[in-house]
Amino acid sequence: MTTTAVVPNDVLRAVRIGLRLSQDDFAKALRRAGEELGEPNEASKRLVQRWESGTSKTPRGVYARALERVTGRPVEALGFSLPVPTARVHADGMGGHDMDAGTEGIAVATGSPLAAQATEETFSGVWLSRYEFYSSSRDTTYECKHYVVIVQHGNRLTAQSLPGASSNPDSPLSLDLTVDRNVVTGSWVEQTASDGYYNGARYHGAVQMLIEPTGRRMAGKWVGFGKDFDVNTGPWELRLVDRSTNKAILEQYARAPE
Repeated sequence: MTTTAVVPNDVLRAVRIGLRLSQDDFAKALRRAGEELGEPNEASKRLVQRWESGTSKTPRGVYARALERVTGRPVEALGFSLPVPTARVHADGMGGHDMDAGTEGIAVATGSPLAAQATEETFSGVWLSRYEFYSSSRDTTYECKHYVVIVQHGNRLTAQSLPGASSNPDSPLSLDLTVDRNVVTGSWVEQTASDGYYNGARYHGAVQMLIEPTGRRMAGKWVGFGKDFDVNTGPWELRLVDRSTNKAILEQYARAPE
């Protein structure tokens, strides 16, 4: 008999922690969002626990819309396994056939058995993220800083910036990383401010860093596309500032880095 490994949803957990909400508070926020959307739901602490543990992999529509409202992120970016539509063919009434998107399909895997293997948790905590980028339109190099909370499960690290914890206002940052001994590889996404220089553009790319022997600093390079869709790169580092993720610590670092 084949069994499917249960993979915890560390992305959702990191987002919730980044919002400085307990599981119970998160459920309450989802219920409020449902009322505001005109779609009441029965979100509970137990449901949030099932999502985060991976025992419940796909939220129903009313919950998906509430999740998007509370987190400000599309449900596809919250670590869930969502159905992949399958192609359906039907007669078009004129002797031919058309294809439309169905709703049945297979679930997208959120991890692999390797990612689910137990690894000593040494990277969870609050980190200072710092990267540099060159703006060709302004002929200047800029430095961007965020306080991010990292949640670790096995060899996977999920990082989410804390509210208001950016040197650039309203530019939330998230990273999805994998640890292989002293190498960290993954992807990043940053949403720029709608009233800022980049007019709310969403940027994303890849990152690879080396972990120092102390385990308190990661340093390497990012790669991504620029405003004119050219491929750019630059330095990126993460420095540990606190290994705790309790509410008091998260509130302490929910501010713009100096």
